[in-house]
Amino acid sequence: MIDAEVRSEEKFLRLSLAYKGSDEKRQVISCVENIIKKYEMQPDTHTTSISNGREVIVVEYSDDNNRQVGGIFEEIMKSLNITKCI
Repeated sequence: MIDAEVRSEEKFLRLSLAYKGSDEKRQVISCVENIIKKYEMQPDTHTTSISNGREVIVVEYSDDNNRQVGGIFEEIMKSLNITKCI
């Protein structure tokens, strides 16, 4: 199961997607890459291991374009069938 968390501060908006296993990893990475390449604004991204054999990809935009970035995050979550985030 893919878990999502969105964090927002004054100058950044961050989406974290936690997944487990190679199938979920391919699904998440492919989705994120395909969606963000459609937009002129490009985020900082990184992937790291977390507990219980899970990994997380973090997609972070550092700017004042929260309205547009929110739409990008919604598109990613919808594509991955995520209906709620933490």
